[in-house]
Amino acid sequence: MDTLLLIFVRNPILGKAKTRLAATVGAEYALEIYRCLLQYTHKISNELELADKRVYYADFMNDDDLWNGYDKYLQDQEKELGDRMKEAFRKGFEDGYKKVAIIGSDCLELTSNLLQKGFDQLSSDDVVVGPAKDGGYYFMGMNDFYPHIFDDKKWSTDTVFLDTIEDIKREKLSYSLLKTLSDVDTEEDLKNIEWLAEGGGIIKFCEKHFL
Repeated sequence: MDTLLLIFVRNPILGKAKTRLAATVGAEYALEIYRCLLQYTHKISNELELADKRVYYADFMNDDDLWNGYDKYLQDQEKELGDRMKEAFRKGFEDGYKKVAIIGSDCLELTSNLLQKGFDQLSSDDVVVGPAKDGGYYFMGMNDFYPHIFDDKKWSTDTVFLDTIEDIKREKLSYSLLKTLSDVDTEEDLKNIEWLAEGGGIIKFCEKHFL
């Protein structure tokens, strides 16, 4: 298989998961929500059949958890996010993959069909980006290693997506965009996902689909 999906996750630790969300809903509820996001990300990743998967943990590698069966790696937390992503892409291409993409574990609107669309578009475009409504991105895919895309970014700000597109243009790379989706980082994000609110909220969603 020549396609690789990278998944960056945080370990579900009380007080360390979804800190911006925890500031308004409390640490315990934020942890419940993050566990749901992990379950959902695992589900759509499994549904993507024509790709190998690697999960990159933020804090420590867990030998027995949700991600059993995936290749497991540990992020170097002494490096900033861009350098950590760059290293994961570099290793993927060095290992012989022709298409490599990365996602986090924050997007309930992302689907396996959209992931597949992103990989399919890499057959004709150098880079594919899925923009997030907060100004970042939920998906980044490449058909070769373009390390400068990750340089000199103010991560976790509303300029990341636009700055990334400027770098892509500067490198004269072809690119395409997926639809814009919402990440779940704040209580307001949960309220803005209409189908989630109408269904009784994120915990009800998890109970229905994963318990």
